[in-house]
Amino acid sequence: MKAARETRAAWRVALGNIIFNADTPAGRVFDLGLILAIFVSVLTVMLDSVASVGRRYGPLLNDIELGLTALFTVEYLLRLLTARHARHYARSFFGVVDILSILPSYLALLLPAAQFLLIVRVLRLLRIFRIFKLVRFLSEASVLQQALQASLAKITVFIATVLTLVTIIGTLMYVIEGPQNGFTSIPTSIYWAIVTLTTVGYGDIAPKTGLGKTLASLAMILGYGIIAVPTGIVTVSLAQAQRGVQPDRVCPRCGLRGHTRDALYCSRCGEKLPGSLGQMP
Repeated sequence: MKAARETRAAWRVALGNIIFNADTPAGRVFDLGLILAIFVSVLTVMLDSVASVGRRYGPLLNDIELGLTALFTVEYLLRLLTARHARHYARSFFGVVDILSILPSYLALLLPAAQFLLIVRVLRLLRIFRIFKLVRFLSEASVLQQALQASLAKITVFIATVLTLVTIIGTLMYVIEGPQNGFTSIPTSIYWAIVTLTTVGYGDIAPKTGLGKTLASLAMILGYGIIAVPTGIVTVSLAQAQRGVQPDRVCPRCGLRGHTRDALYCSRCGEKLPGSLGQMP
């Protein structure tokens, strides 16, 4: 009995090393095969959404998808079986993505349109970072995340300002042009203002009067200036994140913000900063 348990444990460890460890030759082959299967699955879903392809190759695409779903289901069960802590894996990011990538196939039995939700399988391609030793690039993603978090308040104020501007410009354009020139309502005019201010310019609605064209010209010029604002905000925050600047680190005496993580004293008044490890020699 003991020997049988040890054999089962050794089998689980060996299979777990293949499934979860890309450093071994067998694990690398397994992960590369998994990436190829994910590519085929995503391509199948895309092709099935094309009407002409679906009519001609629909049954074949469905068979391929059913086979891949069965393969991914077995893979998910094996991951649960061989993981050191199955509950931790099931709750992890990749565990959630893995289960979400197979659920739409079973939901499609009740709701056919749910089949196209299988496109979520493209998230599984994130495993390529681990397979090809690209994890070191994820540290740069954390710097970008810190920059975006530091910019959140400024970006929120910026978006609120833009929303106010497009509301005012759209309302003015509705008053100037009116329904006879395509500006049938204030929401429609706000839509035009958003398209114009962001320099997209679909051209489905355009002012006809001289005053309306003048307002549109001002909105276009203003749009070029507005585009540069979020870029500058994020760039400054990104530079601060790379230097280790902490915007919430405030001097208790002069109120200066934005000291580096390893700073002991305020760069303006010399006051000892909160969280400093000790006096400098």
